[in-house]
Amino acid sequence: MKIGVEEGLTNVSQALEEKGYQVVSLSTSSNLNNIDCCIVTGMDSNFMGIETTSTQVPIIEAHGLSADEICQKVEEKLH
Repeated sequence: MKIGVEEGLTNVSQALEEKGYQVVSLSTSSNLNNIDCCIVTGMDSNFMGIETTSTQVPIIEAHGLSADEICQKVEEKLH
């Protein structure tokens, strides 16, 4: 599964990769339909215009969560 992660969340990217997910940077991934889930910092609530984008991709806000908690949320959303 491919997870889009906002820049600056290096620890989250590493944790997801350790669990076998393919991680791509949201800054370079222009097509949200090619990923299974998005992880954003929550610092910008409308990152890349996601709020106005019609997508079925789950979006997880990382603000206040540990890398392990984010991995758990990803697993809940995708399984």
